[in-house]
Amino acid sequence: MLLTSRTGLRTSSRRLKAALLASAVSVCLVAASAPPTPLGVGDALFPHLGNPGYDVASYDLAFTYPGSNSKPLQAVTTIDAWTTASLDRVNLDFGRGEVRSVEVNGLPAEYVDAGEDLVVTPPTTLPEGSWMRITVRHTSHPVPPKGGRGGGWVRTADGLAMANQADAAHLAFPCNDHPSDKAMFTIRVTAPQGYTAVANGLRGAVNRAGKATTWTYRTQHPMATELTQVSVGRSTVLHRTGPRGLPIRDVVPTAHRAKLEPWLKKTPEHVAWMEEKVGPYPFETYGVLVADASTGFELETQTLSLFEKDLFTHDALPEWYVDSIMVHELAHQWFGDSVSPRTWSDLWLNEGHATWYEALYAEEKGERTLATRMKAAYGASDLWRRAGGPPAAPKAPEDGDRLGIFRPNVYDGGALVLYALRQEIGRTAFERLERAWVSRHQDGTATTADFVQLASDIAGRDLNGFMKGWLYGAKTPPMPGHPDWKPGVPAKAPKTRPEAGPHAGAPHGGR
Repeated sequence: MLLTSRTGLRTSSRRLKAALLASAVSVCLVAASAPPTPLGVGDALFPHLGNPGYDVASYDLAFTYPGSNSKPLQAVTTIDAWTTASLDRVNLDFGRGEVRSVEVNGLPAEYVDAGEDLVVTPPTTLPEGSWMRITVRHTSHPVPPKGGRGGGWVRTADGLAMANQADAAHLAFPCNDHPSDKAMFTIRVTAPQGYTAVANGLRGAVNRAGKATTWTYRTQHPMATELTQVSVGRSTVLHRTGPRGLPIRDVVPTAHRAKLEPWLKKTPEHVAWMEEKVGPYPFETYGVLVADASTGFELETQTLSLFEKDLFTHDALPEWYVDSIMVHELAHQWFGDSVSPRTWSDLWLNEGHATWYEALYAEEKGERTLATRMKAAYGASDLWRRAGGPPAAPKAPEDGDRLGIFRPNVYDGGALVLYALRQEIGRTAFERLERAWVSRHQDGTATTADFVQLASDIAGRDLNGFMKGWLYGAKTPPMPGHPDWKPGVPAKAPKTRPEAGPHAGAPHGGR
């Protein structure tokens, strides 16, 4: 994700997941008589996010849009999963909506709320290693309750879109809401005549019945819940072809189609540029979803990145800047979407890489030198570490602040780590590392330790000692090749992005 403000199939294996879930699984094996309680998978930043005891294989989401973006959608969520422990209860993350019924393997099941968990009691215990299907009929609310936190649905001028990062997918539908448990998705959206519905993946059947239409979309690669995208609006879908025949579809408010086209036609070139850097685009399609809404960010929802309309229509924004932001979200398709973080503390792997390619593009196309930007980041790095923690050990967000982990320490601070690594091992080895990283972990999850190990393998020497300070140190280490760079005294920030709004100094990145 990129915080912006412009004023005026390989899922991770059960063995890999076991390391994250080990401490939480024992908590899951509670006696049926114990009170329901919210669980989690042990994430340091979001303790109650995700649930132990099962591995989701697929989601089938069905939403019916009522023609108003302030009224609840009727919804059915079906989850197919394998149990990884014997379960008397199954916890789902679900924090907003009315549950009307729950079935487990076709039989009615009891359920109760516990915090932002929906705790389901199946008719019989589910043995370890068994297949289960959970069907939840519920409402999905686009308007948070008074005093409740936002996230999930974003209301646009003509409908809805989703923005689930980091911990908000479960505000729209029941799920195992943690990036360590990726799954396949089928998404069905029914909307009244005059609306167009889009979602992640490729479009399947379109069925019209009376004054309503149902669209079906399916992913061809596993996806984390935080990357889910569903949009309904008075939209036009534009099709074009990218490198190697890649289908590109853009979704724009029909009223703004002409003004947006000069930007949208750039995407094939952006994809080609990224493929030159890191290898083939990892998914079945790509495109830009333009929302007529004020969000304060852009977001790398898988195969269909979400952008505010004002990014493209604000006359004060230079072309190189808008291009680099488009590349930032595109880069996330490799870094964050295809290769997802095992825990949210690994966020720098997403944002640091997306910021890196944003900055490289600005250097090559906009003559904004990477070294100048990194020197400014180096000067500010100690302050960022003090405020938000080191890049690979970020501080937890404050209660209710779902965007609180998206701080400069993981954006330009994360890119600074990559710059230091390139300085240490050389450009050729670094470029090999980047390609190997997205190839080795495609469709899976990975950790900071995985990245350091791969870097060591490619460099031919142990880099743990070098990387430790850059990733986890309270102070910024000396920059290889730049003995004159001094931390703790921020240089005047280069004009890498326009200064406007409350997040002007914040990195413009995908969540």
